[in-house]
Amino acid sequence: MEILYLLCSILSTFLSSLILSVLLPFRFLLRRCGLSPAAATDSLSLYEGTVWHERRRPVHHAFRYSVRYALIGLDGACSPLPSHLSADEARRFAGSTGPVLLLTIPESVGYEQNPLSLYYCYDVEDSSKNLNKCIAEVTNTPWGERGLFVFDPKSDLIAKPLHVSPFMDMLGNWSIKANAPGDNLFVAISVQHPTLGDYFTATLRAKKVSSSSVSDHSLFFWLMPHKVAVWIYWHALKLWWKNVSFIQHPRCTNPEYREEAMIRDQKLRCCPVAGVDKDEHMKTEEFQECLASTNCGARRFKWRNAKWPWY
Repeated sequence: MEILYLLCSILSTFLSSLILSVLLPFRFLLRRCGLSPAAATDSLSLYEGTVWHERRRPVHHAFRYSVRYALIGLDGACSPLPSHLSADEARRFAGSTGPVLLLTIPESVGYEQNPLSLYYCYDVEDSSKNLNKCIAEVTNTPWGERGLFVFDPKSDLIAKPLHVSPFMDMLGNWSIKANAPGDNLFVAISVQHPTLGDYFTATLRAKKVSSSSVSDHSLFFWLMPHKVAVWIYWHALKLWWKNVSFIQHPRCTNPEYREEAMIRDQKLRCCPVAGVDKDEHMKTEEFQECLASTNCGARRFKWRNAKWPWY
């Protein structure tokens, strides 16, 4: 049933995107003739770069692909983005007080695909250099679940909160860092696993594109989400071909996986000794003693459930 739904969804997306793509030149001509309003660009910056993935165990598998991102100033956005947090929601979630920027791949011809979007949350309104916190917005494919969490952009270690791939289990932690976006931006995530070690790395490196060189944003991002989806499915097929174990979604085997991720994350925040190597061997009494001797709060997590028929 789920496979049938996936095939129908791909076909539906293909047909709707094809029709909307045919209409794109007409929209562009109307805009050039002044018959259609141009999109506001004051709160929008464009980036172009490369995503790189490398898996080192149990088999080696690496690839890279070109991407285009939009960096949106949420406080100056003309209209709210329905699938993302507003500026006020992001500030409440991150505990920040200044402007909020969202790095994301915009919808193109009716389709959206964002494995990772980032919110950059600042604390001083008149300074673009004082980046306080970031919010990672991770979406898994094909389930469409979403996990949000706050992290320190300088460097942070987070217990894995979301089943992002059927070729990765829920064990291990994400080491993540990001720079404040300027002419260049950088995001790096590595997976630290209790048995596989530091076995997976993903990076995004991008440069700002001059807005004067982009005549139409809809053309600039045309089929960008579709290309990302193709890369996800194609390399999943390659991993399956290389006999990497297929792992069932934890909701089928361990419905409490989210709560367990929060507990593991609190161990990381409060007790560094309960890291990758010792996490499974940390006794409850030891953990409670560690919590009592430190002053740390729980990280903020938020989940969105999968839609039919994936839930």
